[in-house]
Amino acid sequence: MTLTERMARFAAETPTGDIPANVLVAARDAVMDTIGVALPGSREDAGGIALAWVEEQGARPRATVWGRSIATSPAEAAFANGIAAHALDFDDSLPTLRGHPSGPMVSAALAVGEAVSASGAELLAAYAVGLEIAGKLGRALGDGHYLRGWHTTATAGVLSCATAAGRLYGLDAAGMRTAWGLAASQMTGLVRNFGTMTKPFHVGQAARAGVLSAWLARRGFTADVSIFDGRNSVLHTYAGDDAADLGGLLERLGAPWEILEPGISVKRWPCCYCNHRPIAGLLAMRAEHGLRADEVERIDVGFIEGTDAALISSNPATGLEGKFSIEYVAAATLLDGKVGLETFGDEMVQRPQARALMAKVRRHRIPASAVAPGAPVFADVAVSTARGRFETRIDRAPGSRDAPMTPADRADKFMDCALRVLAPGRAEQLRSLLARCEQLQDVGELARATAA
Repeated sequence: MTLTERMARFAAETPTGDIPANVLVAARDAVMDTIGVALPGSREDAGGIALAWVEEQGARPRATVWGRSIATSPAEAAFANGIAAHALDFDDSLPTLRGHPSGPMVSAALAVGEAVSASGAELLAAYAVGLEIAGKLGRALGDGHYLRGWHTTATAGVLSCATAAGRLYGLDAAGMRTAWGLAASQMTGLVRNFGTMTKPFHVGQAARAGVLSAWLARRGFTADVSIFDGRNSVLHTYAGDDAADLGGLLERLGAPWEILEPGISVKRWPCCYCNHRPIAGLLAMRAEHGLRADEVERIDVGFIEGTDAALISSNPATGLEGKFSIEYVAAATLLDGKVGLETFGDEMVQRPQARALMAKVRRHRIPASAVAPGAPVFADVAVSTARGRFETRIDRAPGSRDAPMTPADRADKFMDCALRVLAPGRAEQLRSLLARCEQLQDVGELARATAA
């Protein structure tokens, strides 16, 4: 049996009833977080442009555009919702994917689920299985894939979206293999575009392409059915030198589930996850030592080699660029004592106090050879002032399994986001539906509750 066949049988044939309850609960939490951050994301410029595109298409309405009052085809709804889900860079991440799994996949899955009147349990199962494929493929592509400039959220994401959509469309293993063949020819997305609207476009495009791939496979379209095997396969073409063997990884499908190990990391702050350890360190130092921005002489931030690859903007001019800049994020953290949605307005990045403090930030690389094998990823932060130098090392990623957000934290995040678009009663209704998603008979009720 080929690798593609083995993976397809798992993706298509794993019964919803065999998926552990804690996996479905984790999936439910991911769906809630994704829809929450997508609602204010729908009001960003990128979300507005995506809406204009959807309206121009005039597709037969079968799937809701979140945060809006229109519906469209499943593929176009997935496109618009995917862009909104990632517009704020506030959506979750998966370490083994080295990217954002839920933005594209929830957008694809809920659009198809609404169109076919899937149950909440079926939606969560499709998400969990898609995430399992995403994590295993992330390992099989290796960090080298990302470090060469590919945005894994989109490249592996289109395959996980095809998986989730394919389950909801009822594809068998043969159909799933075809959907992956189609999706593989749509694997794209470049890190070079970080800090622009094209980064969330990657997510919307992966969601739409995944839905389209599954839809075409369902209708009998053909593609290579062994896309993960042999020469010119996905892995032969895209994998880095550090890639794990896919055959060995398939022995561990669902054992343990990726959603539990390593688990999804939920963002506390709406910017690139590479910034989050330094943010946590600076906030703690500011509180402990009473640090003031006006006394700072220098800020040093050290990253293990490769762990800051996404922070491509050292002198940002816009809020979007600021999300990918440790220079701005460090300055804003010390200036304001908090990091929130308002931190990343263009005017905030351009304020003189921030520009002056950014000039004092120095980034340095910690050689990977200096880190013990198996040691946790960390960031070092040091702040120099006239009264001394203050240092800390942060080796637990905020929002990860090792430093999780509490249920109350997650609920507060959701409501803070949702209330920017929905009236209080409607936001609470949506939160309640999400909280009991696995009990819903038709996820269309949930999707329609996102409409403003």
